[in-house]
Amino acid sequence: MHSLTTRLMGGAAALAIALFATAAFAQDKVQIIYSDTVQEADVRSKLLREEFGGCLGDQFDFKPYFGATLFKQGTELTAMQRGNLDMANLAIFDFYNQVPQTSILGTAYLFRDYDHMRKVMSPAPLADLWKQIEEQAKVKVLANPYIGTRHLNLRGDKKIMEPADLAGVKLRMPGGEGWQFVGEALGANPTPMAFTEVYTGLQTGAIDAQDNPLPANKSMKFYEVTDQIVLTGHLIANNQFTISMSKWESMTPEQQAKVQECALNFEAALDKETIRQEAELVAFFKGEGLEVYEPNKEAFRNHVLEKYKASKFSADWPEGLLDKINAL
Repeated sequence: MHSLTTRLMGGAAALAIALFATAAFAQDKVQIIYSDTVQEADVRSKLLREEFGGCLGDQFDFKPYFGATLFKQGTELTAMQRGNLDMANLAIFDFYNQVPQTSILGTAYLFRDYDHMRKVMSPAPLADLWKQIEEQAKVKVLANPYIGTRHLNLRGDKKIMEPADLAGVKLRMPGGEGWQFVGEALGANPTPMAFTEVYTGLQTGAIDAQDNPLPANKSMKFYEVTDQIVLTGHLIANNQFTISMSKWESMTPEQQAKVQECALNFEAALDKETIRQEAELVAFFKGEGLEVYEPNKEAFRNHVLEKYKASKFSADWPEGLLDKINAL
């Protein structure tokens, strides 16, 4: 009897040790909570899971939330600063209120093309700006994945060849002063609206137009409720793949290196996929019955840059940075 009791107690002890070890192992994992506005079915979400989450390995517990189900668009930065969120794919305009110098990177027609954007967004030219974001906004930019070149997408058949043609057009832009100014600089009447509401807004006529890269236009099916795409190419769009400084500083140097490696892995994969899609999508939209054409880009570029030069935004630009960007 004593032997049986001993064996039972020994088995219970072994089970307790095993359960404790499992719990300790789970606690050792670095949990990363991530929020994004794109839908879960979007290819960007798939690549995030595979190229970032999959790359992290067993020492991390990556929990992504899509479709703005965890935090609404534009509120992610505050959530990270409050410790309620670890990571998000932000827009450069999200930093404006706290780091006004970042407004230069949201300037329409700043980048000549994708290759120029990549040169500018590499660490060296913007090292001081990234450091200011860390110090003032308390987040770290890990990568800048390319999400496509933004164009205008409208209801109706009015030809848009120059900024004057956009007079009175209700153009949806994301909320925030920087985004709204882009719409104004283009010549339209900017209207703030959440990304998840744009399809209904176009369908009901609450807005006349929206601007997004071609891959987003397809994934969100905006082509079903619009008639034309005007290839203005006003923003070579990239997101800021960002982690809170509190989460970053809680990790070991080895863990930080892994997160950084996987972020750049995601950036490279999304860049490649976005460029592939853009090469095919003009034909797709034409096949869906949309008119797709180029306006007078020089007229748009000149109008937009003059608007920026006369605005408060240019006053915040770091001295000499525009010349440095143009020289790349």
